[in-house]
Amino acid sequence: MLLTSVVIVIREVLEAALLVSILLSMCRQLGLSQAWFKWGLLAGLLGSVVYGRQMATISSAMDGVGQELSDAGIQILIYLCLLYCCQKLVFLYHSRQQAPPALYVAMAAAIALAVIREGSEIYIYLSAFQGKQESRLSLYSGSAIGFGIGFSFCALFYYWLLSFKPRRAVVLGSVLLSLVAGGMILQGGKMLIQGDYLPDGQLWDSSAFLPEDGLLGQLLYAMVGYEASPAPVQVVIYLLSLSLMLLALFLRYRAGASVNMEGK
Repeated sequence: MLLTSVVIVIREVLEAALLVSILLSMCRQLGLSQAWFKWGLLAGLLGSVVYGRQMATISSAMDGVGQELSDAGIQILIYLCLLYCCQKLVFLYHSRQQAPPALYVAMAAAIALAVIREGSEIYIYLSAFQGKQESRLSLYSGSAIGFGIGFSFCALFYYWLLSFKPRRAVVLGSVLLSLVAGGMILQGGKMLIQGDYLPDGQLWDSSAFLPEDGLLGQLLYAMVGYEASPAPVQVVIYLLSLSLMLLALFLRYRAGASVNMEGK
């Protein structure tokens, strides 16, 4: 129970922690306010409890695929938020303009949605073993260790990104956000496959040398939504979503550079 709790909590915390560390570090590098973070986190924590408590009702909706559809919807919303945030942050770096309120709303929404999705999984897991007196110590100890490791990773990753010069940090942060956003779409596609809304299949199977439940597999899952045996449609939508992110970044980079040149 102890080890299981550690692994489950780390897996859920890492995804949200990675997103938090990237967005906060980019805001710090660009001199933007970080006040949006506490509102996004608070909304996410409250939302995760509400979402977790209503999971039984959600799961039974839509002919029994309500959970798959809601999870996919959350992933798509996070992707859209990151698509907006990423290109806007790149534009602001090169144009040196003030950040619009919509950017802070989008970043807070991305964090809130990520915390709702991951936090609800932790809430459901903890609730399932709440009544078992003999497993409570291992449950809470493992969860505390998992949270500690996840938050430590967030802090280390945050300060690692701050160690770069602003230009390199913005480029690196944009690439990482693009990969995270693509991973969201990849996982959302998996949910739609489970709900029979997309065709299933197996393009390859890398579980023999890189299993999903291994340490590296868990880290890659958190960073890019790693799947050991993805369906062809998952790979297609992943590549399309990643291409859209990169195209938006390129166009906003050119727009920001043009504004900067005109200002000079």
